[in-house]
Amino acid sequence: MTVATPDAAIVDVLDDLGEHRSLWSDVWRQFRRHKGAMAGLGMFIFISLAVIIGPFVYPYDPYAQDLTITNQGASLQHIMGTDNLGRDALARLLIGGRISLAVGFAAMAVGLLLGTLVGVLAGFFKRLDGPLMRLTDLFLSLPQLPLLLVIIMLFREPLKDSLGPNLGIFLLVVFVIGITASWMNTARVVRGDVLAIKEEEFVLAARSIGTKENNIVLRHILPNVLSSVTVAASLGTATAIITESALSFLGLGFPADFPTWGRLLSDGTDYLQINPWRAIGPGALISLTVLSVNFVGDGLRDALDPRLRSKG
Repeated sequence: MTVATPDAAIVDVLDDLGEHRSLWSDVWRQFRRHKGAMAGLGMFIFISLAVIIGPFVYPYDPYAQDLTITNQGASLQHIMGTDNLGRDALARLLIGGRISLAVGFAAMAVGLLLGTLVGVLAGFFKRLDGPLMRLTDLFLSLPQLPLLLVIIMLFREPLKDSLGPNLGIFLLVVFVIGITASWMNTARVVRGDVLAIKEEEFVLAARSIGTKENNIVLRHILPNVLSSVTVAASLGTATAIITESALSFLGLGFPADFPTWGRLLSDGTDYLQINPWRAIGPGALISLTVLSVNFVGDGLRDALDPRLRSKG
């Protein structure tokens, strides 16, 4: 006769209860039930793979000029036609997607870090709450587009001279969008979460045993606001892509020979009657990307809601 050890008994109990369900497995299970979010995720993955892999597979160089085939319409050889310099429109659309997505993710990261930092500091340290929230209100009250235009006009040429036309403008656009677009809403949401979390028993227990405040923030506060930060990241990416496209459309983003979806859309509007696909292509990709990211954000918000997860 064998006697089960305590560890074996625990294993038997877990086996009886079934598969262990972690937090993120529950989140994924709830996310999969959101049909719009799954469709948005599939569309976003498809677009991302197309702009990343497409330039390696598609046989045309997006920068190669051929003045003998300028302003051609869609054909079997050039699926979306050519531009006024004889460059393949689809090849430029694919390479431009890399730039637009890179700007979107980089600007989202800047805004997310800034918003999370401001929200955590304002929510956890009472003496900083007033000044930081008034700063947030100030940025919310500023007209975004005129502010973007002023900053870019002031710093565009100095950065181009010091860092080069491509890197300088990329860093400027990312920084400007990051500090003016979406960090304010992230800061408000994170602050509200921190105000609730810091009153929880585990935080009070950590304070009672003398845990330093910075350790409390890093070990107890930040991990518990990740759900809000994750949703803000998805929505911030959509905002950044739209903002960059608007700047490029107005001619204040990257140089004219540096294709982005906004720049390609702006260039294509002058040739709508000759080749409408030059405007339809970038406009459709901007809309589909932003729509898919917003659907993913909606799905994440529902999946990270504990009340909805408990129903699953």
